[in-house]
Amino acid sequence: MQTSSSLLATCLLGVTLATVSGCAGFSGEPQTNPDIQPVIVDPTPDEQEDERYASFEPEVLYQLLAAEIAAQRGRYDVALANYAQAARTSGDEGVIVRTLRIAQSLGSDQVQQQMAELWLQKKPDSTDARRVLAVQALKQQNLEAALRHMETLMDQGEDANFDNLAAMAESLPADQQQEMLALYRQLAERHPGNPELEYSIALLLKMTGEPDEALARLETLLADAPNFQPAVILKGDLLYQTGRKRDALNYMTTQTRRFPGNRKLGDLYGRMLLNEDELQAAQDEFQRLVEQDPDNPGLRLSHALVALENEQPELAERELTYLIEQDQFVDQASYYLGRIEEEAGDTEQAIHYYQNVQQGNFFFPALARTSALQAEAGHLESALTRLDDLRQAHEQIAERLWLIEVNLLLEYGSEDQALEAANTALEQYPDNIEIRYSRAMLHDQQGELVPAERDLSHILERQPDNAVALNALGYILAVRTDRLEEARQYIEKALELDPENPAILDSMGWVLYLQGHHESALDYLEDAWAAYPDPEVAAHYGEVLWVTGNRDQARIVWQKTLDEHPGDELLMETINRLTNTGSDE
Repeated sequence: MQTSSSLLATCLLGVTLATVSGCAGFSGEPQTNPDIQPVIVDPTPDEQEDERYASFEPEVLYQLLAAEIAAQRGRYDVALANYAQAARTSGDEGVIVRTLRIAQSLGSDQVQQQMAELWLQKKPDSTDARRVLAVQALKQQNLEAALRHMETLMDQGEDANFDNLAAMAESLPADQQQEMLALYRQLAERHPGNPELEYSIALLLKMTGEPDEALARLETLLADAPNFQPAVILKGDLLYQTGRKRDALNYMTTQTRRFPGNRKLGDLYGRMLLNEDELQAAQDEFQRLVEQDPDNPGLRLSHALVALENEQPELAERELTYLIEQDQFVDQASYYLGRIEEEAGDTEQAIHYYQNVQQGNFFFPALARTSALQAEAGHLESALTRLDDLRQAHEQIAERLWLIEVNLLLEYGSEDQALEAANTALEQYPDNIEIRYSRAMLHDQQGELVPAERDLSHILERQPDNAVALNALGYILAVRTDRLEEARQYIEKALELDPENPAILDSMGWVLYLQGHHESALDYLEDAWAAYPDPEVAAHYGEVLWVTGNRDQARIVWQKTLDEHPGDELLMETINRLTNTGSDE
């Protein structure tokens, strides 16, 4: 029997390809969020038009038919294995290419490698086969082989995509990034003046922590090729990352006007403006990008979030609603619409939007806000019941649901309820750091030093560099025991790990004060107050000012805090204790 090999492959793949392209439940381990994206091979003219006829042996026909039957039954791993065997047995280029395409859909690196090698044997000048082999070599961390394939493509006059390969190095270990950089330098010496190579070297220099050299390389490149837009984008990014923020913004302003159609350039510029709190300029830039590309959901989302940051909820709401109508970024859009409604005081509508968040990074924040809003409205038990129902139905997320419940009870329930929930959760998940820390704070609030210290010590046994736990243990020991030197050691270590944290600065100042080092204490407490003027810091700072004779300054600190937090219990206790001792002027 004789038939067209391309036609036969097409017929056999009629169901397979249609099913694979839209299926997320196959058993062949698809690529999901791969570190290195595959080179997707498009149909070649040979596949579409080649009228060669080939004679398939019965064995090959059986393998192809077995593959088709397996695909129809949803066994895509079996289907791929049969196609691969048919490709190896027949050596037919059409079957090889089709098998490669299926392997890419299923994320099978091994079969991709095998088929690309077979294809290259049949057709040594195949650019797609070499690109696949280059990517596979990079995945296997065989950097020399990867670049050898790309250099061969360049020698053949094809686009070698050196820049794409360099970008993939982001996922490599630091030593291999350095190795790739050295290989690219060698390539540049053999092929001087190649813009892609020069850009790739600058990109790798950025990855390896050499931004100044990268900028110098880009300056030379852009002097020769001023319209090479990837280099323009990278230069703006590097200027900003190296602290030359005004230079970066001025440069990006000019370049976005030179290349108004470059969305990546505009997006980077908008994010820089946002980081610099130039909110209206950022919004204007994203508005320009949306007008230019109105069907781009990512730009719509960015525009909405900038508008939200810029306190323009009506504009944000329009964009987010549009995204939901288009079935794009539904979870993110629903979450932010929930925030808008919550800030507007419409609790019912806010809960409605939050409950529309079904998955992804926004699921747990949305659930936490839903629970809090229910509790604020007097429906704490309903919120707890829903959390329990979710735990029963979704055991894989039960641990995080317990954390939400403990935090909810800490804020809206009683200490006893929160402690009971924390105890139950830790019986099931004894190494959950967040829940154990919450329980330690509960024990401390109830004056139970021993269990609080035990929980914090448990955390530090597993995470000795946990600055929050170190600070908490040090502070508890300072205020509840006479173990001041031990307390100071914990706090000093926390401060080394997180030197600008105002809570740790406050703890350090307070333990120094308790040890009698008043002037040193003032330095830390002044910094803590400047960064975070909350009532507890104000109480500590004011007390040390008072006992060191700076009473007018102490009164100023206290009054400023009372204006924001009238009647705070700790602050009032401190003021009354100090001013009612007969030492007031």
